Amino acid sequence: QVRLVESGGGMVQAGGSLRLSCAGNRYTARFYNMGWFRQAPGKEREFVASFRWNDATTYYTESVKGRLTISRDGAEKTVYLQMDSLNPENTAVYICTAGPTSTISVTSARAYSSWGQGTQVTVSS
Repeated sequence: QVRLVESGGGMVQAGGSLRLSCAGNRYTARFYNMGWFRQAPGKEREFVASFRWNDATTYYTESVKGRLTISRDGAEKTVYLQMDSLNPENTAVYICTAGPTSTISVTSARAYSSWGQGTQVTVSS
């Protein structure tokens, strides 16, 4: 059974950094992509970043390029999201996800079939 558990969220001042973790299990590596989405209060869920297992290809939404970095550990069961130069606009629940196919764009939630519960990130001024 696939399991995704996020951690590392919290409160940080503008300009600070956080590293989010998404811990999977042995079934997680069967998926084609891992990704991070975020959802702010009153807003729809939006794509942040993705990681392709077979060649480590990454993709980021334009607004986070140069500030956020997605990566994985050597065991291939944990995916990280390093967040630097944070600002209040980054405040949201960050959700880890896994997708089994590349037939749908990685920026679409429809490309993913397994989701974690999310971890709250709050950036203050």
